[in-house]
Order: sequence, then C-alpha cells, then structure tokens
Amino acid sequence: MANQKDSFARTLFVVVGLCLVCSIFVSTAAVLLKPIQTENKLLDRQKYILEAANLLDSKNAAMSRQEILATYDKFVEARVVNLKSGDFVAALDGNTFDMAKAARDPSTSFVPVNDIASVKRVANDALVYLIHDEQGQLTSVILPIKGYGLWSTMYAFLALDPDMNTIQNLVYYDFSGAGETPGLGGEVQNPKWIAKWKGKKLFNEQGELAIKVTKNPAIAETVYGVDALSGATLTSDGVQYSLQFWLGNEGFGKFIDKARDGGLS
Repeated sequence: MANQKDSFARTLFVVVGLCLVCSIFVSTAAVLLKPIQTENKLLDRQKYILEAANLLDSKNAAMSRQEILATYDKFVEARVVNLKSGDFVAALDGNTFDMAKAARDPSTSFVPVNDIASVKRVANDALVYLIHDEQGQLTSVILPIKGYGLWSTMYAFLALDPDMNTIQNLVYYDFSGAGETPGLGGEVQNPKWIAKWKGKKLFNEQGELAIKVTKNPAIAETVYGVDALSGATLTSDGVQYSLQFWLGNEGFGKFIDKARDGGLS
C-alpha cells in the first residue's frame, strides 16, 4: 500500500512539475515573441496601405521588409482626425496612435446611434493616410473602414482621389473571428472584384452618398454602382453598410466635407 501511495505521489509530482515547466515555457515564449508579432502586424498593415495606394502590386508583392518600410516612410503620412469636428488632431501622432485601443476605451470612444455596420464602439479620433508623390503632391487619401460581413468583422482600406469622391481602390485585408467563407464572402479579396471599384463615385451631384453594391445591372454599370458578390449577399450587404457608416456623419463624413472644401490643401 505504501509503495502504491509513493508511486502515485511521484507520478503526481512529475505531472505537476511538467505542467509548470510547460506553462513557464509557453509564457516566456509569448512574452519574447510579442514584439516580433507586433512588428510583423504593423508591417503587414503598411503593405496593404501601399497596395491601396497603388504603390505595391498584389500580384507581384515581392518587396522586402526594408523596401516596404522605405516606400511607406517616403510616400505615406499618417494623420489623426477627430470624427466629430473633421479636423486634424495635432496633439496625436499618426505613427503611434492606436485606433483599435482607443475604440475599446469608453473615455476615448462612443457608441454610434446608427450602427448599421455593427462596429459597436467607435474611437473619437481616427487614422487617415495621406499619400504624396515624389514632388510632395497629394495623390490619394486612404480611410480605414470596417464592418460585419457574414461571419466576421471585415477590415479594409478605402483609397480616394484628392477630390474625396473618386475611388482609387478598396482593399480588404483582415477578417476577425471565423472569417468569411472562401469562394463566397472571401471574394472581397478577389482582384477582379476589387478592380470594379476603380473610378466609381461616392457622392452624387447633390452631395448625397450614392455608391451602391447591387445585383441590379442597370445600377452596377453606372458610376455609382458595383456588382454584388455572387452567392454572398450578406457579405455584399456588409460592404455596403460599412461604406454607409464610415462615409456618414458618425464616421469620416465631416472630415470628407472639410477636405472637399480645401481642408487638405
């Protein structure tokens, strides 16, 4: 009996000790790898911003880490905008401002009244990216947008001409949660569908938001329409709702109005 008790105690000691060693190893690895993960996530974000700005071809994305960083630093200016006023926030650095963190903090965010995109909370201040050419002239303004699709929140960069009305690009780069179904909702990343956005207009001559993701060919063929994704109605609706929210008054609406009135010059 004593030997059985001793054997059980030794076994329990080994199991507990092994669990403790493994937990220490996993925790240490997580702490050591976190800076690398953060750096890679930032690099990935910069890569998609360059793609939205047509400074990186997604079909030939062979740029090295150094080339991506150098291109981003040369052509991209990250700024912070107050959504309620539409003005730039000089006190906040666009290179270090964490928009997602600000959105989680009730003291630096708000719950939208018309949450058509299911964003839950929105940061009072938001990032925008100003793209300049070799001569320093503004060539593009990129707005980060997000909204719920079929299974997850979809994140994208909307690139506009300096007129703040003509679309240059719409690049979806992340799906948090379960992700959209490949071949259906995941088609928002299909280059053929992305190409359909180029040159489309957001607002009509009356200044009203007119862009529409639709199954109606008569509308899709106009300057204000884009074909809905085949077989992915809820994802297409999610794209539409994201645009409606982020281009409205609780999103970048006031910033867009001021920019169109010469606020970026």
